[in-house]
Amino acid sequence: MLFRIFFAVCILAWGAVVSAAPLKLEINQGVIEPVPFAVPAFVPETSGAEGMAQDLAQVVAADLLGTGLFREIPQSAFVGAITSFSSPVQFSDWKVVNAQVLISGAVSIEGSNITVKFRIYDVFAGNELGSGMRFSGQVSGWRRMAHKISDAVYSRITGEAGYFDSRIVFVSESGTKSARKKSLAIMDYDGANVQYLTNDNDLVLAPRFSPTGDRILYTSYETGFPRIYLLEVNGLRKRALQDQPGTMSFAPRFSPDGQSVVYSLERNGNTDLYEMNLASGQMRQLSNAPSIETAPSYSPDGTQIVFESDRSGTQQIYVMDRAGGTPKRISFGDGRYGTPVWSPRGDMIAFTKQNKGRFHIGVMRTDGSEERLLTASFLDEGPTWSPNGRVIMFTRETQGASGVARLYSVDVSGRNLKPVPTPGGGSDPAWSPLGR
Repeated sequence: MLFRIFFAVCILAWGAVVSAAPLKLEINQGVIEPVPFAVPAFVPETSGAEGMAQDLAQVVAADLLGTGLFREIPQSAFVGAITSFSSPVQFSDWKVVNAQVLISGAVSIEGSNITVKFRIYDVFAGNELGSGMRFSGQVSGWRRMAHKISDAVYSRITGEAGYFDSRIVFVSESGTKSARKKSLAIMDYDGANVQYLTNDNDLVLAPRFSPTGDRILYTSYETGFPRIYLLEVNGLRKRALQDQPGTMSFAPRFSPDGQSVVYSLERNGNTDLYEMNLASGQMRQLSNAPSIETAPSYSPDGTQIVFESDRSGTQQIYVMDRAGGTPKRISFGDGRYGTPVWSPRGDMIAFTKQNKGRFHIGVMRTDGSEERLLTASFLDEGPTWSPNGRVIMFTRETQGASGVARLYSVDVSGRNLKPVPTPGGGSDPAWSPLGR
């Protein structure tokens, strides 16, 4: 399995500071005290919407609870209820159960169409946070509406963008370790709505979303050699991007504007970085060294590229200008570093580190300072950033002949480590942009 190093960005720890008016969760240094919230079942405003009203509340609660920043007040503890979306809120009913945030909603269903309304309240201040919102669409998209509500709550309480209305593309794995079958799959960030994009006849690796979330780059061995493919998510149309005889191409990633792709190309026994313009197909060589240069990732502004190289004799992380020039090494700790990925915020780089028989997901500043290891296990690798740069998802594989690869996530402080549900084994996750 490829040794990858994802997320080398050392971000501030998460802490919760709640003020009486207005309610505000500040992500800062300190100890987290999760904010208690209540999500009563949404009010069904049409016949037949009762089940959906409860389902919407449950998804919103699961989203917020999963961040580690919020604590749910269970519905069994409620002393009051929301029976009308338009009626005034009885804040005393929610103060007595120590809820600081109240989320109320209503749902109506007409045929195949659904409309969801919601409001967010600061219970202790006794007022609404902002103004209410409304989403309308197909009933089949109800989970996405719930994620949008969660994003709105998260944003109003923390002041930052959420990440719930997003998807994950990953490599779905099945079979024994010696006969592993792999296919591309896509799902909601929380593991729901899994869709398979390829069959398991060919080895696939390292899928990556476009900035608009409608295309995916990946590496496939369907011809017997690694080759980069571009797949359109809607319609599942694909085409090979690099098909030069006698070469192998792999580790692709989109530029921030989606117009170019940076990747590794092996030719005549040497592996260097190249960039391709997707419209013209024109290639430009970015590196020229006898070492192996791979796992490139653009900075959010598109001016720099971080990558891994063994030019120093061991696997390390380097940064170079996209326009060219001499790469600068930024990793200097003990062990080997690889698969660096730039944070969407631009302030950190995530990576995989191997040292003393253990693998770690870590983050560091873009100059290599403030390195911090977030995880440690037999094999952790391949991290990917959430759209807001606060959470990292990665692959964790268990030891032994029966070892299985699973997806995990952790926030950038190293807290809230948890598995991500998939139908079977999973590896190589990549997060979509917000809004998919």
